[in-house]
Amino acid sequence: MPLPLAAAGLPQGEAQRAAFPGADHVGPTEGHPPAAMAFQGGVQLGWLLSTRQVLGGEGYGGRSLDVLVGLGMDCRVAGAVLLEQHEPILMLGIPPAALGDFVRGYAGLDIARSIRIGPAAPGTQSVQAISRATVSSHALNDAILGAARAVARSRGLACATPESRGPRLDLDSFQPEGWEALRADGAIARLGITAAEAAAALRRAGVADPAAALLPPAANYATLYVALATPAQIGANLLGRAEHARLLAEAAPGSSLVFLGGEGAWSFKGTTWVRSGVFERLQLVQGERTIPLTAAGHRPVTRLRAEGAPELRETALFLLPPEAGLDPARPWRLDLAIIGRGAEGGPAMALFPLTYPPPARLLLPGVEPPEERTGPAWHLAWTSQSGKLAVLGLALLALVTLLMLQHPVARRPRLWRTLRVGGLAFTLVWLGWYAGAQLSVVNLLAFIAALRDGFRWEPFLLDPLGFVLWAFVAVTLLFWGRGVFCGWLCPFGALQELLNLAARRLGLPQARIPFALHERLWPVKYLVFLGLLGLALGPTALAFTAAEVEPFKTAIILRFLRAPPFVAYALALLAAGLFVERFFCRYLCPLGAALALPARLGIFQWLRRHRQCGAPCQLCATSCPVQAIHPEGRINPNECIDCLKCQTLYHDRRRCPALRARPLPAAAGAGR
Repeated sequence: MPLPLAAAGLPQGEAQRAAFPGADHVGPTEGHPPAAMAFQGGVQLGWLLSTRQVLGGEGYGGRSLDVLVGLGMDCRVAGAVLLEQHEPILMLGIPPAALGDFVRGYAGLDIARSIRIGPAAPGTQSVQAISRATVSSHALNDAILGAARAVARSRGLACATPESRGPRLDLDSFQPEGWEALRADGAIARLGITAAEAAAALRRAGVADPAAALLPPAANYATLYVALATPAQIGANLLGRAEHARLLAEAAPGSSLVFLGGEGAWSFKGTTWVRSGVFERLQLVQGERTIPLTAAGHRPVTRLRAEGAPELRETALFLLPPEAGLDPARPWRLDLAIIGRGAEGGPAMALFPLTYPPPARLLLPGVEPPEERTGPAWHLAWTSQSGKLAVLGLALLALVTLLMLQHPVARRPRLWRTLRVGGLAFTLVWLGWYAGAQLSVVNLLAFIAALRDGFRWEPFLLDPLGFVLWAFVAVTLLFWGRGVFCGWLCPFGALQELLNLAARRLGLPQARIPFALHERLWPVKYLVFLGLLGLALGPTALAFTAAEVEPFKTAIILRFLRAPPFVAYALALLAAGLFVERFFCRYLCPLGAALALPARLGIFQWLRRHRQCGAPCQLCATSCPVQAIHPEGRINPNECIDCLKCQTLYHDRRRCPALRARPLPAAAGAGR
């Protein structure tokens, strides 16, 4: 039967029935965080909640993300429905049906246990990641689990453990507050040390000639701000709701976030932690337990979001796992050590303690639901794709070996052809169609958008294969230029070349573009890239729409399972490539243009040329599959795809006029 209207704008009708099958009535949305009770025949079944209402509705791309979730009284998901998403950085053309299927897969899962994104394993709960959209999978997972667990905590569901009966922190309530309001409430504690106080403390510690004595007595030697950032009322105001939710979602349940900010002459971080892995100037103490702050738990803070926040000299966020033993509902102390050298030459220090009692308004009676420890989302993504990463690593190692030994290979044309065709087939079938690791100009636009909106590594680490490929391409640009990717690792480029090879075998005529016209068509792809770059500085959605000039999504990521106009466009480009080899690569590819711009930074010249190349010999120029060789014999690194075909001719004594004109003993040393 139709559900009655619910208050406060919760979605109606079919979405509610899908999120909570069996419910015949939904009450008003109320409480903190907001949720609506779901009933059947007057008996409460659980709660209906919107992830956007609970968490603020931002995914990794900073745009609206909303899932309607039904949460049963047994802490199991009754159902989930994707209501809204606008994240082209994450989606990369994945059809809505795949996203909806992924979200529906949470039905029946227990939110009090860890949920694995990836293949099922014995004894674990898992949801299969969206094929070729790992980033999207984790963004949706964070939203569903983060919101459902927040509602479960606030309602004290039966899955909470009876052993923990002490007070607990209100982790989920949120109202916007500025820096000064948080300071006044005690949510942010402050420790101030003047130069005179530091000098006196160091003298008592036996430190000879302390540096503090060189400053005016009233000078600010060290000011330290400390806050427990785990509750949303503190952490979300300091860091922003999206960043706070992301940190908690990727951390092990029961972890704590501690924020530190500093001003003054003395750095609370120092520099030795980079080598030792421990911040030796800081320690957290609760009762008889001393908790070190380590580099492994350190998270950078790009900027503070709280209104009126000061411009601090340094900031840091420390993630303490559950096994660290911090009880956030009890007071704790942070010790700041000012370290100097004692009179006998050894180290000496003075400790300045700062006690942090949790704000009284955030303490609630009740119990905490048990949750199993999970790793960061990106770590889970890398673990789940370890097999593919191993295959990719071996393939990249083989490619580097081939490029390092290119001249011995080029002397054996049959071996070169076998490796060339085999490499292209691997790139197309395994790397492209199977693994979905097609790099795209969309990745560059996403990187630019991230730099503009507050850069974080996590969204990029959530795509392990893409991250490794981009790192490899960045390094090889310095050694070989753009050709390593364009010629060997681009699945769509491989598809074009293999189809053209088949066309040649079938006797299709090949169009030879006059070099003067060819040279004037080169700039088109650069103009396309610069246009996309300009759009990326404005509304991001417009840039991603324009990036459809690339047929990569259609032909590789979605394997032609797309709307007819997109398929027709991709097929038209491939048809042109039957007669003009790598037509799209030559004249339209914005990613090739982007990689070509730094191509001249290559520090080695691997491709050899004879003195006679171009004057008068044109053999290599006419044989180059992308016409990257100028009539005068010069190879254009902006256009070369490192296919090594010219090098097979360079070493071919039967076809190369320069070698045929030389005596045999001298041939081995030819070239420059």
